[in-house]
Amino acid sequence: MDTTVQAAPKPSTPSEYKSGLKPVWCPGCGDFGVLNALSQVYHRLEFDPMNTMLFSGIGCSSRIPGYLKGYGFNGVHGRVLPIATGAKLANPELTVIAAGGDGDGFSIGTGHFPHTCRRNVDITYIVMDNNIYGLTKGQLSPTSPGQMVTTTSSYGSIENPINPIGLAIGCGASFVARSFAGDIKHMVDVICQGIEHKGFSFIQILSPCVTFVGKDQFGIIKNQVRYLNEVEGYDPTDRSHAFQVADETGQISLGVIFQHPFPEYRHGTEIVRQRLIKRGVPEMKDLIAKFRP
Repeated sequence: MDTTVQAAPKPSTPSEYKSGLKPVWCPGCGDFGVLNALSQVYHRLEFDPMNTMLFSGIGCSSRIPGYLKGYGFNGVHGRVLPIATGAKLANPELTVIAAGGDGDGFSIGTGHFPHTCRRNVDITYIVMDNNIYGLTKGQLSPTSPGQMVTTTSSYGSIENPINPIGLAIGCGASFVARSFAGDIKHMVDVICQGIEHKGFSFIQILSPCVTFVGKDQFGIIKNQVRYLNEVEGYDPTDRSHAFQVADETGQISLGVIFQHPFPEYRHGTEIVRQRLIKRGVPEMKDLIAKFRP
């Protein structure tokens, strides 16, 4: 009897990359746009769900692994980057994507962000930034603007927000981009570029929370956006240009803000591995084979 397991056919349309699980986001949430964009990214890049892994932390946006075909893992609050890093190092052939929100990524998760940037591990980190803690009912988040009224800042926030783009550039990320949940085509293009980039890719997606921030956010953002690929003379390899975008006020630039390829983390680990082999240090697989019962 033939017991060969037949591989599942690869999805042939973007919608077939969705798992069929119904999202529980609020109607109008920007995360629906991100989900639709990711299904199109999976289709455009012809992902094999059996070789794709999507990690997340905790929050509204962190539910997204359940809505797409492929391996998914919903981790603990703020720890998505070390978990995703471990998976990529354990199996370099995997396409690894990390996803989460501004609270998950820039509050408890902030300590992991600089080190993932500087190590340049080949993963793509998508942060759906809605400027609020939506899952826990509207508290102030690290990216909430000054004077914003929330359930934990009843008289307006007295804190300055974190600048995710400036933080990523300053910490040495080799690919930094921004998109908007109201423009699915642009999201697809930017996310594809991030995934195809060899190294750590950080993509901030402005994903409005219509429940706790307001239904007007889509219109407000649309009225401020400009596309960097249409800006004459903009050079995404120029770090000074990138910092100018990070610090801009009165407008929101979308697209690849900074890109500076340099050897990914695995390149360095391979150099060390070869040095150890020359010194006669046994490899891990050999040690496992030697001491396995």
